[in-house]
Amino acid sequence: MNTLPVPVYTLEQDEFMSNGQFKVYHFEGDFPDRSELLIPHRKDHYLIAFIRKAGSRQWIDMNSFELKEHTVYFFGPHQVIVKEEIKQLWSTGIAFTKEFLSLHGNSALLQLPLIVNPYNGYALELTATDIIFIEELLQKIIAEYRQKGDWQQRMLSAYLTVLLTYLSRLYTAQYKGDELSNEQQLLKRFQAKIDEFYQQYHEVNDYASMLNISAGHLSDVIKSQSGKPAIKHIHDRLIMEARRLLFHTDHPLKDISFHLGFSDTSYFNRFFKRETGLTPAAYRDQTRAIYP
Repeated sequence: MNTLPVPVYTLEQDEFMSNGQFKVYHFEGDFPDRSELLIPHRKDHYLIAFIRKAGSRQWIDMNSFELKEHTVYFFGPHQVIVKEEIKQLWSTGIAFTKEFLSLHGNSALLQLPLIVNPYNGYALELTATDIIFIEELLQKIIAEYRQKGDWQQRMLSAYLTVLLTYLSRLYTAQYKGDELSNEQQLLKRFQAKIDEFYQQYHEVNDYASMLNISAGHLSDVIKSQSGKPAIKHIHDRLIMEARRLLFHTDHPLKDISFHLGFSDTSYFNRFFKRETGLTPAAYRDQTRAIYP
């Protein structure tokens, strides 16, 4: 059940970093590797890309967009990515794993808005001041990345802390800068648990136990904060993943059903139709029509 039908790309080691937890990409001109074009995939790591010039089109889950110049894009694990076309690309990318963020006592970075991404964003617009700051910081990261030594990882971790903190400030300003109440924080923790365990657990009671509260209290808070029942959040996450797999892969329905924790394919079909109004097969046929 834990085997993901969509290919998952890990960080490959290079001459500068051998632990597979941090990597710097820098492209100018034509994209050097076109093997990923039109291949749906996920990454097992985070990626932040500063785009200076681009003429490419991509998909994140079922949403397509054109890369814009002077913009920072950020992607997390589990999202399904498709690179539809790449004409010109001038960018610097910083890729890192969850484990790297936990090095040297920096596990608090996992709670930054950019990493948690409560509003499911993927782009940050930059002012001229932002561009100067980020450019200078990226140059320091690139220089340190190419300089092996005992202090390399500590320095990269320090620079990454500054970068993520700065971008998180932009995130809160561009998406929503309000402080979260205790109830809102519970909603985010509930959603995070669903993201982690939606394959194994489909009931509110299971998540209430993980959060050490009663199912009734959890249901009341989630309904008041989101406007929909707690069980609906679980169902929506299952439907999102089902849509990703139906849209991006040709895997049989029984395999998708099993991957999502359903032991009975017929029950999965009824569940999907109840939630979307279409059978899984009909949804796959309908959405495939959007491809040119």
